[in-house]
Amino acid sequence: MSVESGSTPADRPAEPLADRPMSWPVVSSRDLHRDDWVVALREDTITRPGHPEQFSRVSLEHPGAVIVLAVDADERVVCLRQYRHTSGHEFVELPAGLRDAGDEPAVETAKRELQEEVELQASDWRLLLSTYSSAGITDEVHEIFLARGLSPAPRGDFEMRHEEAEMETLWVAMPDLLDAVLEGRVREGPLAQAVLAYDVLKRRGSLGPIPDPSPDQTLDAG
Repeated sequence: MSVESGSTPADRPAEPLADRPMSWPVVSSRDLHRDDWVVALREDTITRPGHPEQFSRVSLEHPGAVIVLAVDADERVVCLRQYRHTSGHEFVELPAGLRDAGDEPAVETAKRELQEEVELQASDWRLLLSTYSSAGITDEVHEIFLARGLSPAPRGDFEMRHEEAEMETLWVAMPDLLDAVLEGRVREGPLAQAVLAYDVLKRRGSLGPIPDPSPDQTLDAG
């Protein structure tokens, strides 16, 4: 009996679809740029397994980042407008930050970034997505969190500098933000991924009710 392409024999359980860890042989490696910052550029000379041909690949080393989709009781999302010099745009973004605090758990970094950038805390956290930003160029991983049950939380002595000092905070209704993503008016990748994932999970009934903030805290309608 023949087995059609893409099908699984009845006596073999189907494996969940997943990416697979793999490392091809590295012949040599050199730094193209490395300094005191967290990002570095490296060139590796590699080969295909079992083949002698050598070729180079450039990799951007990156510690990863957290992104926070913070949704209030009225299904509004707290967003930021931030200038990005490399891309030549002022993007609509979500609170986010580098994972540059050693072994700090991603969710703790996310909590800190939410408080520092938009002066909010959340009573309910869940991981929405974990994605590679551009797998052929960088090892950067985005951990995208959903934060709900929002309440005020002053940023304390954290100082906003450089581009962050010019950021504008705005609240956007989730349907309006989804429309902006689908119509190509808002194009920052992690924001689009977060909003689309939220919409899918909501349609599936997987999110549950939006939890209340701490009883002693209220969120300004702003």
